[in-house]
Amino acid sequence: MNRKKIGIALGSGGAKGFAHVGVLKALEEHHIPVDLVSGSSMGSLVGAFYATGMRPDFMDRLARSLTWRHWVDVTVPRVGLVAGKKIHDMVTLLTRGTEFAQIDMPLAIVATELLSKRLVTFTSGRISDAVRASISIPGVFVPYVREDGVYVDGGVMERVPVAAARDLGADVVIAVDVAAFMKHEVPGTMMDVIMMSLDAMTDQLVQQRLPTADLCITPNLSDIGTSQFSRAAEAIEIGYQTTLSLMSKIRELVGLPQTDSVGEEQVEDS
Repeated sequence: MNRKKIGIALGSGGAKGFAHVGVLKALEEHHIPVDLVSGSSMGSLVGAFYATGMRPDFMDRLARSLTWRHWVDVTVPRVGLVAGKKIHDMVTLLTRGTEFAQIDMPLAIVATELLSKRLVTFTSGRISDAVRASISIPGVFVPYVREDGVYVDGGVMERVPVAAARDLGADVVIAVDVAAFMKHEVPGTMMDVIMMSLDAMTDQLVQQRLPTADLCITPNLSDIGTSQFSRAAEAIEIGYQTTLSLMSKIRELVGLPQTDSVGEEQVEDS
């Protein structure tokens, strides 16, 4: 019997995106199959790790152990504050330099090409290159430049890449929007200003496209700033708990039997 093909679309949001790890952890613990993944910005990073075989528990430990010194290489602020080579090298190492064609799980990563002002979906080439393009927050990261274009953050045009998951062949798309809840206060860092501005510019488009997902998980991360990478553990836990609260709906959506509190299938009274 053929089951529905399930895709998960992981959105942008800076440090808030660590919640994606908690979402994947909850899905895995409850045996919800994920057949394909699409990602934008921070969602592309988590999605790339997942699609290349990294388990959520390992991602959790990795997120808790990394500091900004592992991935930030400050440069002379000309077109960006962070050169991006450190994180590019780190992602290449952790994905083993894998190309899209070499992995079993279909993966799509979105980025914005500045010169043509269009959304680009990467499904071929080296995965770490696509991630480097997708995470290039304007004004924070130096844009990723190569022969076919100048790339900045996928969230500039597609905060949550639902369409990309559909294009990969998903019958059911579970979207994760980590930027759905914003705290109404003065931003504390340059990155917060930039990310809040991007969210404001794209919010109307997001509201039009998110309903095309079959389910949207929206962890309330309003208390965590987009630049607060030291709060990874909190973001992961919020993503995890939010997904658990929706597990009944998720199981129904993907056609799996409901479970009780310890994860055993419910048995109807005879």
